[in-house]
Amino acid sequence: MTPVTAPPPPIPYLPQRGERYRIVAPNTPTAPKIVRDFVATVLWASGHPRLVDDARLCVSEVVSNAYCHTRTPQVRVEVTVNQRQVTVYVTDDEPGHLPTPPPPRVPGPEADADEGGRGLVLVDGLAARWGTTAHGGRSPHSKTVWFTLAAEC
Repeated sequence: MTPVTAPPPPIPYLPQRGERYRIVAPNTPTAPKIVRDFVATVLWASGHPRLVDDARLCVSEVVSNAYCHTRTPQVRVEVTVNQRQVTVYVTDDEPGHLPTPPPPRVPGPEADADEGGRGLVLVDGLAARWGTTAHGGRSPHSKTVWFTLAAEC
């Protein structure tokens, strides 16, 4: 039997320096596409074309999670871009469901048949870092799921 280790817990929310771009999308089935296209446009315009595919996949998964697991009326997205990295922050108004690091997946027929639950596994595999933050102290009012993609220098 192969030993399995759990990934380390996500590091805390890290505001980054750089140019910032924001969009607010309704939390509807079309939100992932709206945000995906916005992030892709920002990355193309800011000179990070190699990060577009990974960013589109990661942001689509995080926004889809907000749609599937919350009743927040809107999703707020901020993209911070600098020469070394791109960080995407996705904020919703339901802090109760904080994503945690994905458990290791055991390959096999059952895992292959499982259609859901791969979003954070993908984010964990593609992002240099990712994490979550609840906002509002002891009585949180919102949460942010963020991820950073490193630019190739």
